[in-house]
Amino acid sequence: MNNMLNSVLRQTARSVRGISLTQRHSGRLGAAGARWMCSSSSEVLKNVEQIVKKDKVVVFMKGTPAQPMCGFSNAVVQILRMHGVEKYTAYNVLENQELRQGVKTFSNWPTIPQVFFNGEFVGGCDILLQMHQSGDLVEELDKLGIRSALLDTQTPSK
Repeated sequence: MNNMLNSVLRQTARSVRGISLTQRHSGRLGAAGARWMCSSSSEVLKNVEQIVKKDKVVVFMKGTPAQPMCGFSNAVVQILRMHGVEKYTAYNVLENQELRQGVKTFSNWPTIPQVFFNGEFVGGCDILLQMHQSGDLVEELDKLGIRSALLDTQTPSK
């Protein structure tokens, strides 16, 4: 597990060049679209609430899973990939400033990326990394009905 964590940290430090474009996800990227334009802040917050409740795993990030635009967003993508989480919905907050500010207000968390499980705010990159390191992420994914791929790579202790 330490080798995998080191790999995530190394990948985070690299530029986005060389990122695999074959990563699968739900495909609803940057769905902020025009409906966010000129929305009142209460409408934006209602929209964010609907978005986070729609899917099991939702990530608000800079860029896309195929091409993260910051190291922290990349680390979240790599951690999810390491656990075998292939189906999640990602929103590129760089496409819409109202969405970017709205999710920060909704979660009361000042930074991006932000991860939600079943409509509940989990945290940003730092929290997800801590959960990964402690093993809590495996348990939380299990609650969502997602079996962590790390369970398949562990060898039984003698």
